[in-house]
Amino acid sequence: MKILFPPPYQTKERGHGRIETRSIRTIAVEEGQTGFPHASQFIKVERRFTDLKGGKPREESQLYITSLSAEKADGPRLLGIIRGQWSIENSLHWIRDVVLDEDRSQIRTGAAPRLFATLRSLAISLLRLAGCKNIAAGLRELSWNQEKVLLLLGI
Repeated sequence: MKILFPPPYQTKERGHGRIETRSIRTIAVEEGQTGFPHASQFIKVERRFTDLKGGKPREESQLYITSLSAEKADGPRLLGIIRGQWSIENSLHWIRDVVLDEDRSQIRTGAAPRLFATLRSLAISLLRLAGCKNIAAGLRELSWNQEKVLLLLGI
């Protein structure tokens, strides 16, 4: 069965050495159409990247299902939500991977990997709540001052 989407909502941005055009199309989910009981809309996001240095344009598309109704989330809002996922990736996962070097961790057995991932996330969250913009700099500062660590923990 082929799903026909209505005309898209489009955005066009220039930055990071490329022009990126995004279009989003949504269509309502009919009852029984999916195995997801709360599904409300199908979403198709198409992205086209054009390199400013003259490289070959690239295209990619993603499909999503959401429980948000069309009244609660139209195309522009859904595109913002989907793009917001990258802010999570950049603000938490990238910090865990690069600043805290989580990918090279040797902790691999039992509940320890999950526990240490939780502790890393807690440290990042506490620093952010304290107004720290640069997590690496905040960690360096705390490594030299244990009293600040205790204050941050509320002890």
